Amino acid sequence: MEERYDTWATGDGYERYMGRWSRPVADAFTASLGVGPGARWIDAGCGTGALAGAVAARCLPELVLGVDRSAAFVTAAARTAAAEYGARGPVFAVADAQALPVRDGAFDAAVSALALNFLPDPGAAVAEAARAVRPGGLVAAYVWDYAGGMGLLGHFWDAAVALDPSAAGLDERRRFPLCRPGPLRTLWTGAGLGAVEVVPVEVPTVFTGFADLWEPFLAGQGPAPGYTASLGPAGRARLREALAGSLPVRPDGSIALTARAWAVSGRRAGR
Repeated sequence: MEERYDTWATGDGYERYMGRWSRPVADAFTASLGVGPGARWIDAGCGTGALAGAVAARCLPELVLGVDRSAAFVTAAARTAAAEYGARGPVFAVADAQALPVRDGAFDAAVSALALNFLPDPGAAVAEAARAVRPGGLVAAYVWDYAGGMGLLGHFWDAAVALDPSAAGLDERRRFPLCRPGPLRTLWTGAGLGAVEVVPVEVPTVFTGFADLWEPFLAGQGPAPGYTASLGPAGRARLREALAGSLPVRPDGSIALTARAWAVSGRRAGR
């Protein structure tokens, strides 16, 4: 099963791989939501806390609660929040986005970053988010545009599949059809949410050199790194060489790519 490569056990490894690119998306995403100060937020599937941190920094919330199934990610998120925000920062707990341990209507906004496509039942997670917000409350999320907007993963899987055709089934561009505007809109409307919008958020992903790009794949956090970790030394060396040869390297050795996410939002019915 493809899911055997979806490992989420080390916060620092994930930060180097993808979390660092989620942070600028989180900043742009929260700035666009229009939620006023003093609101109560829940971040479902909070990972290492990029989105919860952006809410705390930008939105003057009364409360930000981040929950994730990975205890290691919750620990990393809490550590970062304590260092950056102190007592006014988000709080975190281990919990499942598909069964939130909160009462109905407890929050003004429920958000999620880069998590929906990894859940066994995304529809249940959106329904739970809708239950957790008050009437008129916001439910919003973003996911990577795996199909056409992730330069890093496109280059990686093109190189991997050229060497190992069986890797095609692991390629997120094929695995996650949810991560497109149409399916996201359907997911939100299916949860009874109104005023649904889906918009792109694109950020630059500039690597200082090939080592900066390649080494996070060795940490095993996520599908592509999980696949890399499954290879023997010779296989990893071949993949490294093929990937290095496919990238647009600048004269100074840096590598400039882009990452695009799809952001979806909607409102619970009522006032």
